[in-house]
Amino acid sequence: MPQDFSIVQLMLEASWVVQAVVVMLIGMSVISWAAIFRKVFAIKRVRAHNEDFEREFWSGTNLSELYSAAAQSARHGGPMERIFASGMREYQKLRERRIAEPGTLLDGARRAMRASFQREVDVLETNLSFLGTVGSVAPYVGLFGTVWGIMHAFTGLAAMDQVTLATVAPGIAEALVATAIGLFAAIPAVVAYNRFTHDIDRLAIHMETFMEEFSNILQRNLGAPPAPAH
Repeated sequence: MPQDFSIVQLMLEASWVVQAVVVMLIGMSVISWAAIFRKVFAIKRVRAHNEDFEREFWSGTNLSELYSAAAQSARHGGPMERIFASGMREYQKLRERRIAEPGTLLDGARRAMRASFQREVDVLETNLSFLGTVGSVAPYVGLFGTVWGIMHAFTGLAAMDQVTLATVAPGIAEALVATAIGLFAAIPAVVAYNRFTHDIDRLAIHMETFMEEFSNILQRNLGAPPAPAH
């Protein structure tokens, strides 16, 4: 009789340890794919918001009017808009306290923007550590299932008087399925992790550039001397 080597049948006949490993890997794969799709749309949305705000910022709109609009739409806007709003908020608070020293005003705005920038980067990096963990751990989890399955298969063969390829193949095949599923979970996670890290780094550089440009605008408005180079 021909053996049924379908993956479902192999898993149904596998030991409970291999089955548990496969279920774990499938769960990791499903969660990582969900995180990948969420991150793709999140980064695309951030890019669109940043481009819209930057276009409005450089269109010549008054900073006070731009700040009022940014403060109203802060929750639904992009990171660059929130960074700008944080800097302007701190700048105006210091002006309301009748602080006229240009260096103090600029330092306060920069610190506020830097804190907001760090929060935005932290949000962008959400789930990246999980993808990195899946990419590095999943192959070893699959390998553990394979080793256990092969050990279980050879233990069962020890009780047989005559061992043929037909008796060895099912046990080896069901063990190797764990490694295959481990790689299936790991490869997309690694590719996505590297891609998202690159995209987030570019977004961070873009936002830092905006912070410097906005600081220069405030500096010119205040008539302050150029900030020392770091």
